[in-house]
Amino acid sequence: MNHNHHQYMGIKMNNQTWSLLDKKDRSEQDDIRMINYAKASLFHWSKSDKHTIVNKQRGKWLISHVYVILGKSDEALSYAKETLKITKDNNLKDFDLAYAYESMARAYLIANNQNESKEWYKKAKVVGDLIVNEKDKEYFLLDLNSK
Repeated sequence: MNHNHHQYMGIKMNNQTWSLLDKKDRSEQDDIRMINYAKASLFHWSKSDKHTIVNKQRGKWLISHVYVILGKSDEALSYAKETLKITKDNNLKDFDLAYAYESMARAYLIANNQNESKEWYKKAKVVGDLIVNEKDKEYFLLDLNSK
């Protein structure tokens, strides 16, 4: 498989993940597919010649997000922590830092740790308010305040 094909598959798997996230009345099979698509997206991006640390960070975030939606707190928190580590280790800012904090807030929320969730939510809100691109900021803040 060449690098361009990996990039194509990374995008395709990402889109499939989001299609299932948006689907009403997902089946158990859909839930399993959604996890697999999110992980496959990250794998293919990692093999693409367009791969960057941001792709890796966003891929880990997506996997955490899928686990949050499925109510799997241990997995969600594990991937949220990986997302945060990549973010901090590579000094990612703005949109990506805000989403790293958001993933921690949501993972702690479904783990029934309200105190940690609130702390990470506050951090996400502060960083989200500082996002430079107005459309990105609006998108993030809507997302942060959604269920």
